[in-house]
Amino acid sequence: MDSVDQNVKSGGIQYWHKIVIILCLGWVSIWIYRSVLTPIFPEIQASLNVTSNAEMGLIASFYFFAYTGMQIPAGMLVDRFGQKVVLIPGFLLFTAAALVIGNASSLSMVYLGSLMAGIGCGSYYGSAYSLSSKNIPAERRGLATAIINSGSAVGMGIGLIASSFFVKSLKMDWQIMLYMIAAILFLMVLVFAIVIKTPPKEEKPAVSTSANMPDSPVTAGGKANLFTSKMIAAYIIYFATCYGYYMVVTWLPSFLQQERGFEGVAIGFSSALVAFSAIPGALFFSRMSDKFRDRKVGLIIFLEICAAVMLIVTVIAPNSTILLIGLILYGLLGKLAVEPILISYVADHAPKTGYGTSFGVFNFFGMSSSVIAPFLTGVISDQLGSKQMGFYISAIILVVGTAVFFFSNLKKSK
Repeated sequence: MDSVDQNVKSGGIQYWHKIVIILCLGWVSIWIYRSVLTPIFPEIQASLNVTSNAEMGLIASFYFFAYTGMQIPAGMLVDRFGQKVVLIPGFLLFTAAALVIGNASSLSMVYLGSLMAGIGCGSYYGSAYSLSSKNIPAERRGLATAIINSGSAVGMGIGLIASSFFVKSLKMDWQIMLYMIAAILFLMVLVFAIVIKTPPKEEKPAVSTSANMPDSPVTAGGKANLFTSKMIAAYIIYFATCYGYYMVVTWLPSFLQQERGFEGVAIGFSSALVAFSAIPGALFFSRMSDKFRDRKVGLIIFLEICAAVMLIVTVIAPNSTILLIGLILYGLLGKLAVEPILISYVADHAPKTGYGTSFGVFNFFGMSSSVIAPFLTGVISDQLGSKQMGFYISAIILVVGTAVFFFSNLKKSK
């Protein structure tokens, strides 16, 4: 809480308020990039002479492979050198990656750009949530995290709609979208450099002092506490949550176009319903988790089961109206709604001396599913001629992960 108490007002805005704003904008920029390509997969395939869905799915998988691999190293670097030192070089590499993809003349160059983007963007998660956890008061953490995470929903919506509008409706070259993204990312580098403070050097606490503080373990104990039963359960349920979400993010536009008959900008708007409906859900449920902090586990389980049901509804919906209702409810109750509560849950149980590493490990397990889901769903689509099985598999994984989380917390409470 020392870092929270030391926040000073500048222009009427406390430092932690500024942190919430810039981290939200960071997610906006990241998710514009993540979502901008999926609605225009057909145009990319045509320009690069690609016919396989599995090969297109690898664009996302290469990005998430590099992004996932960076989580633990980046978290450790954040704990050692600070958020600003890790974040700014990462976003500069991210900017360069967007330019590489925008100038790609082959699918191999797109893969290379995706790897670079994943490495650069991999600096963000540990930096962002160690920064927020150290500066946001505990009683505001859930709601503040939801506001930060809402940037991903806004960015996803902007990316889906913008690419559908500019490329499909206005017939612009798809590469133009990448140049726009590069400009946005470089602007974020400047914002991070100006707003984020470089913290003073902190002396490591003595072993004798920390030994009497169970919530602030020494380094060895902190590493052990990364793999308690509750932390492992959090990793598993986050893996399951991310699997379904990144399958939807990657393949929903294609599913709507090829299997449900959606056309033009309607593809982007319909896909963006998942993102936009997530914002009120995230704000409402995270506020509930702050208000009823002892009910966090039950709220997580409720939201995960509802999300699994909505994935099934998306597939079996008899008409477009029911399908769109299912997508809205998936956004309202799904990953973006439950993630702030999971992050708050991890902050409650993680070793306080290594937030960067803790969130790096947490996100590593969650994002490892994003490496698998796009490619596996593409393979399933190639084999079966439909992406419906991808939705079923996502729902099953989510139910299994929720069951593991439930029994782990049930045993601990007993």
